[in-house]
Amino acid sequence: MCEQKVKGQCLCGEVRYQVSHIEKQMAHCHCSMCRKFHGAAFSTYGEAKVENFEWLQGKAFLKTYLASNGSERQFCSNCGSSLTFKPANDAGKVIEFSLGTLDDDIAHRPDVHVFTGNRANWFEITDDLPQCKAGRE
Repeated sequence: MCEQKVKGQCLCGEVRYQVSHIEKQMAHCHCSMCRKFHGAAFSTYGEAKVENFEWLQGKAFLKTYLASNGSERQFCSNCGSSLTFKPANDAGKVIEFSLGTLDDDIAHRPDVHVFTGNRANWFEITDDLPQCKAGRE
């Protein structure tokens, strides 16, 4: 687990957050929704217990997209930066946040590729991390 306190923000800086403890699980997600939401081959999310995640400013700029599968994605309404993800079966204990929005370096690294069954055909995974065709196995 990552014990350092780190900060992050959206592209325009209107929305800022702080994480006081990052959980061990971090994943590169290749599902089609993550690819479209991030405009990239995959998204990378870290996790924090909700009590360890704090919005510092800009909550009024947060918008939520409710996907057809029941998942929720929060983004900045000003610049469009993808900030958080909540699965449809969320119990409200953990928040997943986009690692690309962190301002600070972290020691921990992603540990898995998920939903590789939906991977973009133009992207090749070349690292040694485990690959799951769907969610974590």
